[in-house]
Amino acid sequence: MARAIRTGRRISSGAPVVTWSLIAISVIVFVLNELSSDALNQTLWYRPVLTLFAPWTMLTATVAHASFLHLAVNMLSLWVLGPMLEHMVGRARFLGLYLLAGLGGSVAVLWLSEPLVPVVGASGAIFGLLGALFVIQRGLGGNSTQLVVVIVLNLAIGFFVSGISWQAHVGGLVTGALVALVYMRTRKRQQRPLQAALVAGVALLLVLLTVARFVLA
Repeated sequence: MARAIRTGRRISSGAPVVTWSLIAISVIVFVLNELSSDALNQTLWYRPVLTLFAPWTMLTATVAHASFLHLAVNMLSLWVLGPMLEHMVGRARFLGLYLLAGLGGSVAVLWLSEPLVPVVGASGAIFGLLGALFVIQRGLGGNSTQLVVVIVLNLAIGFFVSGISWQAHVGGLVTGALVALVYMRTRKRQQRPLQAALVAGVALLLVLLTVARFVLA
C-alpha cells in the first residue's frame, strides 16, 4: 500500500533521490574497499568496545558491507522499500528515519552483542524501514499480514544463522517503528514543531542509551 502521509508539506514527488543516493554511497564504499584491500572497511565497521573512541562508526557501518552478496541483498531490499517510503513521508523524513534506524541497530548491538565482535551492513536501517512500513500500513488501515510474515521470517534468519547480527535487526526494527509512529501521530501542518521535537527526542534517547551502557558497565 503506497499512500502518501499528509504532513503539512507537499508530498515528495519524482525520483527517490535519497534512496538512490544511499545505494550509490554503499556501492562506492564497497568498490573503494575492494581497491584498498579491506582497509576502508576497517575504519567504518562498528566495534562496540570502541564506541567511546569512534562513535561515528555506529552510522558509518551502515554503508559498509562484508561481501558482494551482503551488499546485493541489502541494496535490493533498499531498492524495493526505499522509493515507497520516501514518497510516503518525504525525502527529509525518510533520511531521518533511515539514519535513526541504523543508529538504533548499533545501540542494540552495543547492549546485546559481544563487545569485540565488529558489525557491518545496512540491515539494521533496512529493518527500520520494515518497522516503519508496518506502522504506517496499520495507521492507514491497510492489511499488513504479508509484511508481518516477511518481518518474522527475516528476523528468524538472524536468530538461527550464524554471522548475522539479530541485535541490529531488532534495534533497527523497533527504532523505525517508533519514528514512524511519531510521523503518523503528528501529520497535521500545525504539528510540525512537535514532530521535529519528538524525532529529536528519539535521537536523544538513543544517545542516552549509548552513554548509559558505559556508565552502568
